[in-house]
Amino acid sequence: MSNNGFGEPGTVGLVETQYFTFAEPPNELVLESGEKLGPITLAYETYGQPNADRSNAILILHALSGDAHAAGYHTPHDRKPGWWHETIGSGRMFDTDRYWIICSNVIGGCKGSTGPSSIDPKTGKPYGLRFPVVTIADMVNAQRHLIDYLGIDRLLAVIGGSMGGMQALQWAVSYPERLRACIPLAATAHLSPQSIALNEVGRQAIYRDPNWNHGDYYGGPRPDKGLALARMIGHITYLSDKSMHRKFGRRLQNREKYGYDFSVEFQVESYLQYHGENFIRRFDANSYLYLTKAMDYFDLSNGHRSLVEAFLPAAHVRFLVVSFTSDWLFPPYQSREIVSALKAVGADVTYCNVDSDYGHDAFLLEVETLTELVSDFLTRICREDGLDIPEPAHPTGLPMRE
Repeated sequence: MSNNGFGEPGTVGLVETQYFTFAEPPNELVLESGEKLGPITLAYETYGQPNADRSNAILILHALSGDAHAAGYHTPHDRKPGWWHETIGSGRMFDTDRYWIICSNVIGGCKGSTGPSSIDPKTGKPYGLRFPVVTIADMVNAQRHLIDYLGIDRLLAVIGGSMGGMQALQWAVSYPERLRACIPLAATAHLSPQSIALNEVGRQAIYRDPNWNHGDYYGGPRPDKGLALARMIGHITYLSDKSMHRKFGRRLQNREKYGYDFSVEFQVESYLQYHGENFIRRFDANSYLYLTKAMDYFDLSNGHRSLVEAFLPAAHVRFLVVSFTSDWLFPPYQSREIVSALKAVGADVTYCNVDSDYGHDAFLLEVETLTELVSDFLTRICREDGLDIPEPAHPTGLPMRE
């Protein structure tokens, strides 16, 4: 067995990805664009156990590069656990002694759910760009079918950061009767022009890779250079100036003085190249295109006179909105805009702007602070609604922060 942290206290241990298929023709899923998609498979994982009425179910929604594997290990030899491993398990933020946790890979993804790399049943070949454009609302609609399949009438909460936070907000607007609480982290109600521009630069890097071949590269050379560059660009936006100074400074990589050439000299250069190369081993370039485009289209106020009007159906959902001071990709003012609109419709909303140097990645890294906030918030919901869910074994005893 590898020395990978497998078996540490509180871990969920070994987990298995499961698959749910629906929307079989002629009952395809109708997308926001008007196109139809089916059959659809969603990859998902669960942690903990449902209670008798399944009122302890929490849906975790992943960000751009995430997947259904949020915690645990698929084998004892895995080098890394799931992407939010530190938050899920006995006594953790998502306490599996109390809650039943669900995480699914979105449609358009490439880690088990139907996306552009999946086989088109009409042609027997991967969809490529023949895959229809999907939106955040389409992702949530598909997840709603999964929740129906799992026999859940009403989720205790939906939670996610970044693109996952967009999905959480969409859940609250599209299906407010299906959840008690919504927790968007480092999120926005609509993507800013700056974020759209950054996404477009990443897509252009993929388009201009000669191996992209208009998305029809399956079975041949992949557009790895373009995807790696897109990831490098994106990764810069996830960090903050302070975190980059602390992590790298101007330190050189494996040398003591400048080489006065164009080799990789600085540690930050090496770091970005490493993450770019690592990303191409686990992600599909076309999925990157589709998911960033879904983020670009996201605008909760679309079709409404205002964001306030958009939130009217969610007035009875309780919200915990969290932003991070150094997040320049989805800065705190965007979370405050959400909070202001929610207050205008009379929603129960708690807001916390966490002081952090981690930048946008803080929603993944500020585990201790988020554990205090989220655990107390969820406990309050359980108490107020009289749910048959055990009290926390080790309550934080900290007041909710307004």
